Amino acid sequence: MTVHEESDDALLGLEHKSNEELHTLLDDLYAEEQRVSYRRRVLHGKIDILRAELVGRLKAGREAGRDVISGHDVDRLIDILANDLRGVSRFDVAEELASGDFDGSDADDES
Repeated sequence: MTVHEESDDALLGLEHKSNEELHTLLDDLYAEEQRVSYRRRVLHGKIDILRAELVGRLKAGREAGRDVISGHDVDRLIDILANDLRGVSRFDVAEELASGDFDGSDADDES
């Protein structure tokens, strides 16, 4: 049983749990939320760094007289606009949780 399944199962039968068990479950969920929040901040930092690098490269390319938008970019834009994905996540978090890919275990690798 994964950590996520355990925390989901923990919400079953709350009326039969002692106050101490409820406090422990709450503490565990707070700790998990902190791990997820940390991982999210790390990912947003990486995204910001990558975007800044791409913007810098685009500026340098434009100053050197190169085209800023390529045919590949136009094709990607056409694909994006052709798909009606409003309100749909690019990633299925439920599948990620089920596969165990989103466990936060590599959060400490980010230094």
